[in-house]
Amino acid sequence: MSSKSSKDFTYDDVGATREPGFCPPGFHPLHVRTRLGEGERVFRRAAEAVLTWEMHRALGIGITATADRAAPDVDVTVTLAGLIKAPCRIVWTAEEHRRAGWAYGTLSGHPESGEESFVVHRTGDGTVWLTVSAFSRAAKWYARMGGPATRGFQQAYARRCGVVLRQLSVTNPEEA
Repeated sequence: MSSKSSKDFTYDDVGATREPGFCPPGFHPLHVRTRLGEGERVFRRAAEAVLTWEMHRALGIGITATADRAAPDVDVTVTLAGLIKAPCRIVWTAEEHRRAGWAYGTLSGHPESGEESFVVHRTGDGTVWLTVSAFSRAAKWYARMGGPATRGFQQAYARRCGVVLRQLSVTNPEEA
């Protein structure tokens, strides 16, 4: 049995990003969907890049994880600009025929409180999408001071995830 507990998280609705559109009262929702390309090869490449932290590292984000691949209970610390350390823990993963990804929840010391998911999905027509979904609220003074600018940064970050993952996933630019 894991010594890790849901009490370690800085919010109550652990795992709730599995439910599309869920946002607890008092939190700000985020939902950004980016078309990556088409086909099984694009899906597999995108899924692998998300599950192995490659997408995040390609963004220039520092990632320290207790495993090489996303899995429940893996601890992840995201470092922004070499200054802000954001500790998280993976709360769920998915590796299915047409869907792959994970979500992490915030731990004590993170500037925000909440959960964020990164899911690659291949639709019936073969189109491959990245969806970044989250619910969050400020936990540190500097995140509170940022107000709408902090949420704007989160939106820009989610859009940038899609751009970077498209670049990593599409071997032939004509496929995008």
